Amino acid sequence: MNVRPGLTTRADRRDMGMHLVAIGDVGVSGDVVHIGDEAMFEALRDEVSARGVRSILAISSAPAETARRYGVDAIDRIGFTGDRAAMAARLAAVAACLEGDSALAEDDPAWRVISAVRDADAVAIAGGGNMASNWPLHIYERAALALIARRYGRPLVVSGQTLGPALTAPDREVLAPLLHSAALVGVRERASEALAASLGVETARLSAHTDDASFLGFDDRPVTPEPAGSLVVSLSTHLGGLPRAETVAGLARALDGLAAASGLSVVFHPHFGSLDPDVLVGDQVLHDEVRAAMRTPSRAVPPGDARSSAALARSAGMLVTSRYHPTVFATPAGVPVAALVADDYTGVKLRGATGWWDQHGTMPLAHAAGAGGAASLIEVWESAPRVAERTAELLPSARAAHAEWWDRVVTVFRG
Repeated sequence: MNVRPGLTTRADRRDMGMHLVAIGDVGVSGDVVHIGDEAMFEALRDEVSARGVRSILAISSAPAETARRYGVDAIDRIGFTGDRAAMAARLAAVAACLEGDSALAEDDPAWRVISAVRDADAVAIAGGGNMASNWPLHIYERAALALIARRYGRPLVVSGQTLGPALTAPDREVLAPLLHSAALVGVRERASEALAASLGVETARLSAHTDDASFLGFDDRPVTPEPAGSLVVSLSTHLGGLPRAETVAGLARALDGLAAASGLSVVFHPHFGSLDPDVLVGDQVLHDEVRAAMRTPSRAVPPGDARSSAALARSAGMLVTSRYHPTVFATPAGVPVAALVADDYTGVKLRGATGWWDQHGTMPLAHAAGAGGAASLIEVWESAPRVAERTAELLPSARAAHAEWWDRVVTVFRG
C-alpha cells in the first residue's frame, strides 16, 4: 500500500496545521451541478479552515473538478456498485485490507483512500441527505471510510445529515457502526435526531441544528443578478408519482395566482441543472414546462454556484420550492417559503428546514398543484411580516449554535 504521490506525511505537516480528509457528495461532471451537495462541502471547507485546518483532501466523484472548485487536493471515491450483496462484499474486502490482506487489486481506488486517511489528522463526512436506503451506495462508501478512520485512530465527525427516513434493517446494520465510531454526529432535523438516538448515538455525541450551509456567504456583500423582492421558484423533477402534465398545469395556475396577488416578478432558479447555457437538464426542463404554461412573464436564472444561489434565495420576496437548499438559504434571511412536499423523504427535510425558523408553509405538492394551490401560496405570502419578525428573534441563537457546532468539530480534530 503506497502513500498517494504528492501527499505529505503527518510528520512533514507538524508545522503546517491540521490535515483533514473529507467526503461529500460532490463533483460536477458533464457540466451538471447539484447546488445543495456542493454547498455543504463548501461550508465545511470554510468553517474548518477558519478554525485552523490548513489542508483538506476531498473524496469526490470528480476529483479534478472538485480540486479546482475548492482549491483542495482530491481523490476518487472507493466506489460501491451493484446490489447490496456486492456492496457488502466490497466493504468486507476493504476491512480485510486494513488487517493486512490483499483482498483488492493494487490499483483499486480504495488504497488511495486508505493512504489518505492514514496520513491525515482527522476525517469528516460532510453534510448530506444520502444516509438512507434510497442510496445504499452512499451508506457503504461512508461506512468504509469510518472503518478506515477507526483502524488508524483518526477522529471522525459526521456533520449535517438527514438520516432515513427509509432505512431497511440491513442498512441499519451498516449505518449503526458508522455512527457509533464517530466522535460527533450532526443532524439537521429532529426526526434525524430521533433516528440517530434509536441507532445508539448517545446524547453527548449528537447535535441537531440547522443545515451546515445555512449561513454560507451570509455575511458576504449581496451580489445577485435579480432585483430584490422577486418571487423565486425552484422545483425538482421528482414529483412523487404525480402525473406530470397535470402537475405542471396546476403549478402554473397557482404561481399565476400568487404573482397576481403579490405583484412580485417571477424568477425560476434550478438547483440541479447544467452550467452550459445551451443545455437544459434536470430542474431546468421542468421549469421550462411550468413557465410555458404560465400567463405571467418570468425569467430563468442559470444554476451558477452555491454562493450565488444563496444570495438569490435570500434576496427573494418569497420562495416557492420543492427543493431543500433553496429553503435552507432563504429561511435565515426571513424569506417566507412555500415548501412543496413530494414524499416522506422531502417532507422530513423541508419540515426540518422550515421548522428551525418557525415557518409553517410546508404543503403537499399535490395540494399546491390542485384547486386550492394559489390560495395556500398566497397565505404564505401574507405571512411575510410575521416570518420576518420571528426570524429576527431566532437568528442570533441559530448563528451561535452553528458556530458552536464547528468549534466542537475542530476541537475533536485537535484531539
